[in-house]
Amino acid sequence: METIITLVIIALLVFWVVAIYNKLVALKNRFQNAFSQIEVQLKRRYDLIPNLVETAKAYLSHERETLEAVIAARNQAVTGLQQAAGDPGNAAAMQELTSAEGVLGAALGRLNVVVEAYPELKANQNMMQVSEELTTTENKVAFARQAYNDQVTAYNTYRQSFPPIVFAGMFGHTTDATLLEFEDSAQIQSAPEVDFS
Repeated sequence: METIITLVIIALLVFWVVAIYNKLVALKNRFQNAFSQIEVQLKRRYDLIPNLVETAKAYLSHERETLEAVIAARNQAVTGLQQAAGDPGNAAAMQELTSAEGVLGAALGRLNVVVEAYPELKANQNMMQVSEELTTTENKVAFARQAYNDQVTAYNTYRQSFPPIVFAGMFGHTTDATLLEFEDSAQIQSAPEVDFS
């Protein structure tokens, strides 16, 4: 009888440890899948940028430096995305992507300022269509990034909690995954200031 009770306790402990392992794997797979959704949207965005530049080229021949800066920033962002896609959640890869996205955002911002000075370019049908697609894609990136960050938070919380933290290292889950926060995160999260004076 005592042997049976011991075997049942051992079996329960084994099932409990297996359940911890399986949940760690499931949560890691979820945040990696969520990053794949970001990757899809960012690739779409990066594919649209050359179209935007080509459309603007005809009107902005003397703004060549701005156009080249956008393409260079886009290429840097593509490289950052490739590194991050190779190891989603890795702090260095996420920082590289965040930095590249910041540079790209600044370059696109400068391009938008230039485009505002050319009403005929703003009214161009191709420019309006590409701009609309970029805006839609930006929204999809924001939603995908939020889903990814939610999954990373769930993984990190579970990995850091007791008892999973006791077993996580043994199962190869030694570090937290890193959230993906673009440099504009603080601006997006702060409320806009309204001045009626």
